[in-house]
Amino acid sequence: MKQRLTTGIVAGVLFLGFCMLGGPWYHGLVLLMALIGYYEFVKMTGVQPFSGVALIGYAGVFALVFPWEMVWDGRPLTLFQISWLVMLVLMTASVITKNRIPVNTVAMLFLGVLYIGIGFYYIAESRHLHHGLFWTFLLLGSIWASDAGAYFVGKLMGKNKLWPSISPNKTVEGALGGIVIAIVTSVVFSMLSDGLLSWQRAILIGVACAVVGQMGDLIQSAYKRVYNIKDSGNLLPGHGGILDRCDSWIVVFPFVHILMLLPY
Repeated sequence: MKQRLTTGIVAGVLFLGFCMLGGPWYHGLVLLMALIGYYEFVKMTGVQPFSGVALIGYAGVFALVFPWEMVWDGRPLTLFQISWLVMLVLMTASVITKNRIPVNTVAMLFLGVLYIGIGFYYIAESRHLHHGLFWTFLLLGSIWASDAGAYFVGKLMGKNKLWPSISPNKTVEGALGGIVIAIVTSVVFSMLSDGLLSWQRAILIGVACAVVGQMGDLIQSAYKRVYNIKDSGNLLPGHGGILDRCDSWIVVFPFVHILMLLPY
């Protein structure tokens, strides 16, 4: 626990410092995190992390997350167009190698490109919005509050297992506690927003951060169980890898944008 707290504080301060800087500094950090996350994903699937087919995936993640607007007159391609081209190149690699790169490998690598690339794209883009620092802190704060609430309420009151075949330590009581704490946190942000965020929308955002964030955690647990590993990596002592730490972020940030829960 001591190592976990130390790592969490140091990494949290570093990340929030870059977030406050914003601009290319923050976006560059998010892009680096995305590429490391994809490395962890590729390694978990059993593919050589720097093989030719994996490099196609890295290129896809890079293209999705890179801040094109900062160096170009707008994005040269949409997220959909980039995703389709990556899919085509990966499937072509399977054909060219006469199925030495099987289609199931291509499918997993493409899934990783979408899962990680689009997730980190929205993490970066949220900071570039008008009042982007507020929106980013709101989402991160609500996600972290949900995580902490689920952990401590589960420890104190947890009796009924939430999904033991996927994550045996999670409880229904912990999950509900995480939802309540996330809503409280989001409403506090609303009270401090000077009218920027209504309490009604804050409740919706709090629920989304908790429910979708916990699902992101379960998704990560599910595929780690398939590959029989404890952590996606060891970059963060006590926390595992980038995907272990950001499993909730990369589903919550796209979700609130797609459902237009942020009032921008």
